[in-house]
Amino acid sequence: MSFKPGDKVSVLDEDFNGIVIKVEGDMIHIESEEGFPFVFRKDKLIPGNDMEDLRSESLLEGYSKEPRSKPKKTKLVQSAKRKFIPIFEVDLHIEKLLPSNKGMSKHEIRTFQIDTARKQLEFAIRKRIPRMVFIHGVGEGILKVELDYLFGRYDNISFFDADYQQYGIGATEVRIHQNARRA
Repeated sequence: MSFKPGDKVSVLDEDFNGIVIKVEGDMIHIESEEGFPFVFRKDKLIPGNDMEDLRSESLLEGYSKEPRSKPKKTKLVQSAKRKFIPIFEVDLHIEKLLPSNKGMSKHEIRTFQIDTARKQLEFAIRKRIPRMVFIHGVGEGILKVELDYLFGRYDNISFFDADYQQYGIGATEVRIHQNARRA
């Protein structure tokens, strides 16, 4: 199945719809209805966004009005494949956040980047998004230190350098632990 930019898609096994914004081999970049970018493997997407119709059809499949015999016991087998977790990427380069940063000091730019990171992190916590990557670049390293300080203030997250092959050394991955106990 091939996808092209502008196609509406739904994610299998999740209540998630979006529009294709970029295709890179088997990885499809989509934008959610809220305007946030995600990356999924091609085999996890289906064209269209009528997951509700697909669910109702699959629930009715095999339905008959005749009484059923006792169901057979089935043995649960744990899948060896690891479930693919979508990555919520936030690019903190100022040129990606603002149309123009003319007249802004370095301090104002960094403050805007940190505020954006905090808002996106809190959005992900509210929406129960388990995994994020903040792309901050290499530069002088001040933004990375500020992000580390920000992330350290949250009890329910862990953070570390993102995958080097995919992001280089200028990105931090954040995992949000949803079942963290609150004091």
